Amino acid sequence: MTRLVAPLLVLLAAAPAHAQRLTVVGGPADAAQVVVSTPLPATTSVAPNAVTLPDGTHVPAQVVPPALADKGKGSRLVFVLPQMKAGAEVAVLPTMLNYVKAPPQFQFAQQAGLTNVAFDGRSVLQFFAPRHDEKDHYYTFKPFHHVFDPTGKVLLTNGSAKDPKDGTFPHHRGLFFAWNKINYGDKKTADVWHGTNKVFAEAREMTEMVGGEVLGRHRAAITWNGPDGAAFATEEREVTAYATKGGTLIDFASVVRTELPSVKLDGDPQHAGFHFRANMEVALKNAKQTYYLRPDGKGELGATRNWDPKGKDPKTINLPWDACSFVVGGKRYTVLRVGHPDNPGEARGSERDYGRFGDYFEYEITPQKPLRVRYRVWAQEGEMTAAEAAAIAAAFRAPVAVK
Repeated sequence: MTRLVAPLLVLLAAAPAHAQRLTVVGGPADAAQVVVSTPLPATTSVAPNAVTLPDGTHVPAQVVPPALADKGKGSRLVFVLPQMKAGAEVAVLPTMLNYVKAPPQFQFAQQAGLTNVAFDGRSVLQFFAPRHDEKDHYYTFKPFHHVFDPTGKVLLTNGSAKDPKDGTFPHHRGLFFAWNKINYGDKKTADVWHGTNKVFAEAREMTEMVGGEVLGRHRAAITWNGPDGAAFATEEREVTAYATKGGTLIDFASVVRTELPSVKLDGDPQHAGFHFRANMEVALKNAKQTYYLRPDGKGELGATRNWDPKGKDPKTINLPWDACSFVVGGKRYTVLRVGHPDNPGEARGSERDYGRFGDYFEYEITPQKPLRVRYRVWAQEGEMTAAEAAAIAAAFRAPVAVK
């Protein structure tokens, strides 16, 4: 059953009684696009819609149910600070602002296996999740997320395809999460990455949609199904988009469980893990204009790095972040991908000039040990510097504390 949390259309004039001041403490490095999520203070009598900063200005805030990675079951207060200096302390006061007209909000629209996520009428994400159709297997064998540019007019990601010959590697789709070498049961195997041998992943139900001024979040129940159609694992997949200036900030979280004694995930960097795939135009027309930005600097046009079991280049292992800069529709865009330090490792990376990049790891799922992962994605028009990418990554990998 879907839980839909809708925002108030009209905000009443009220200040939270006994509002508790919060202090946000910066992490060990300067950070940008800082998502602050903290349990709603117990003394809060009216749900805040903003926090007041020390200079008297405000940033929007939103009260939401706990996210997939949150501990505890209570409501959370979430807001985004554009910047945070290392070790700095910023005192904020949860506030109820009065609006004559409701501010822009995240909204959802569902139709025929698609969930569209928009902010103030601007397309942000699209969850492609039609039910699996045996007669249209290749088109429907795995769910994924499309990402739009910050204007909402340009699709940055590659979509689904009817045939494996439709373009370059059309099984790479949007933001996607899969493995190509899965072993389970009595010598059974599955390749959810390519969807071969009738294997598929299927979104069975949208279990939550939360929309407001700060974020739009949705969560889906997904099954991973073997050649016989039976599910060997279940996944909760949660994707959150934030209202940020200068680009689109996205959080991806997943928990994969099994009731079987063991499900072993394996593969290689090109065919397993969490990846981003750019619009097919990049592969067909603009691959030579693609470059990668990494913690050690900007790469050459067309140059890529890929983990190899023989060489095991340390520059391809456990990268805190990686960014791909590519051209679509005559404009350059940069997509930053950040892994959370709590994810399993070692993470082995892959980059391609057609705009598919990500990493994978080996993992054994058991009933007692589900797989839990978190990633952050930033998409913007134009180029980024290594310092800018590192600041966004720092906010995710070493988050602020709240006291």
